[in-house]
This record gives sequence, C-alpha cells and structure tokens, in this order.
Amino acid sequence: MNHADPPHGKQTASDTARPPRPGRHQALLAVLRTVMTTTGLVLGYYLLPMDTEFSAGSAVGLIVGLMAMLALFVWQIRRITSSPAPRLRAVEALSTTLPLFLLLFAAAYYLLGRSTSGSFSESLSRTDSLYFTLTVFSTVGFGDITAVTHTARVLTMAQMTGDILLVGVAARVVAGAVQAGLQRKEERDR
Repeated sequence: MNHADPPHGKQTASDTARPPRPGRHQALLAVLRTVMTTTGLVLGYYLLPMDTEFSAGSAVGLIVGLMAMLALFVWQIRRITSSPAPRLRAVEALSTTLPLFLLLFAAAYYLLGRSTSGSFSESLSRTDSLYFTLTVFSTVGFGDITAVTHTARVLTMAQMTGDILLVGVAARVVAGAVQAGLQRKEERDR
C-alpha cells in the first residue's frame, strides 16, 4: 500500500470535492422520475374536472399555463448546466416540458369542443383531444379529426407554432445546456 493512499474506506478531501459520476442508480432514479412525472401529468389531464366551456378565461389559462411551462423550462435549463449528470437532467427536463405542453393544448381542444359544437370535424373526448394534439405535434395529420371553426384553427396554428419552437429552439437550448454542464463538470473534475 502506498503511504499516499488513504486507509480503506476513508475519503480524502479531493475525493469529496469531486461529485460522483452518474451511475446506474442515478440513471434509474432519473428514469423513475421521468415516468412518474409523465404519468402524473397524464393522470391529471384525465382526472381533473374540465366541466367549463372554452372562453376568454380558458384562453388566458392556456397562456398562463404556457408561461408557467416556459418558466419551468428556464429553471430546468439552469439545473442542467449545474448538474453532475447534465444528460440525465436534460431527459428529465424534456420529459416534463413536452407532455405539459401537449396536455395544455389537449385540454384547450377538449374545452373548445365542448363549448362550440362543430369546432372540429367530430366531437372530442379527452382521448380524442389528446390524439388530435399528438397528430398535430407529429405533423402526421391523418385528417380524421380536423379543426373546422376559426377559433379551432387559430388554436391549432398556435400549437403548430409552439411545436416548431419546442422542437427547434428548445431542443437547441437543452443541447447547449448539456454542453455547458459537461464543460463545467470537466472543469470541476480537473
């Protein structure tokens, strides 16, 4: 045994200064948090009462929800850059932001369909609303459900714009935050 080595089981100051590398345990926890967050958001969408009609208040609620999602995203970006596991944190950030964004629009479509008959080519259940939201997001556009009224089309265009921003800009911001976090981690490890 080298005299410079610490006794078995004891840490030196340099050992405690360096954060542990993310291992399987941390990856498993990140996956678990991701699954729990997504499951909670979807359950909330299906279980929360949505018995009101789409109104100016609903539109304001959608805007406030999107602003809250943006604030959450900015907070998550900061956590990514300071995280010892920026890649895992980025997965968690996207797994919260994306479902929240999609579920906000699904709720808006559901409320609009309830309040204005004929807004869509068929009446929308919560599942139909989520299906339409995902169809618009993925740009598949099967055509089985279409926005018919001006309000429904404007709402769908707003989602399309948000989709482009989320996929393009947000993905680039997350990738940049991961790079910054990895660089910061390398500097700490030196």
